[in-house]
Amino acid sequence: MSGHSKFANIKHKKERNDSARAKVFTRLGRELAVAVKSGGADPASNMRLKEIIVKARANNMSGDTIDRSIKKAAGDLNAVNFESVTYEGYGPNGAAVIVRVLTDNRNRAAANVRNAFTKGGGNMGTTGCVSFQFREKGLIMIEKDALVDAKPALDEDGLMMLALDAGAEDFITSIEGCEIITAPENFSSVLDSIEKSGVASVSAEITMLPDVFVNLSDESDVKKMRKLLDLLDEEDDVQDVFHNWENEE
Repeated sequence: MSGHSKFANIKHKKERNDSARAKVFTRLGRELAVAVKSGGADPASNMRLKEIIVKARANNMSGDTIDRSIKKAAGDLNAVNFESVTYEGYGPNGAAVIVRVLTDNRNRAAANVRNAFTKGGGNMGTTGCVSFQFREKGLIMIEKDALVDAKPALDEDGLMMLALDAGAEDFITSIEGCEIITAPENFSSVLDSIEKSGVASVSAEITMLPDVFVNLSDESDVKKMRKLLDLLDEEDDVQDVFHNWENEE
């Protein structure tokens, strides 16, 4: 996985405009509600809820907003009727794409996702057609400034030893910072150790990391792939999109 830094994606997310950020918060609120319904309102005993809270904080959702979302969901469980569905397909030049949605209308979601694939020069496939190319992993990203700001300050070697001792599988450094990869079951323990050290993460979530990357050298394919990702990002039902396009900027 070395050489495939995710920091460009994080930079893009941090520079979203207010309208896009509001949409992200709506999606996160939906995820919080579903997590509460499935496992309760206590993150100490609901690992999925804890993961979503971490994800929400990494996307600059305030603690008060998170708390209100959890309390609202806990007090109105019958109103939470979203269904989780995963779609898989291909972008230009065979790029693998996985789309996760939370929807109250499966038919609408399927039609909209299929439309995005078609307009983006790809096609939606069957379940399992590309997911075998990905591995579910915890991914924690630390910017270099966060190491300096920690009290006491840590260097990269210190952070690496801390992460590995807590159960991390891999530690990757780049110009922008450090990427820590964990098994899903060790994600929370590694993140807890990092937070206790005073180091703040810019992103922390359970994600899908590709084993094989696709390079799009044709400008037409690049434009189509960007259109596909933009169309999926505009869909309210879409929660996460994972792909193996190597040269995304």
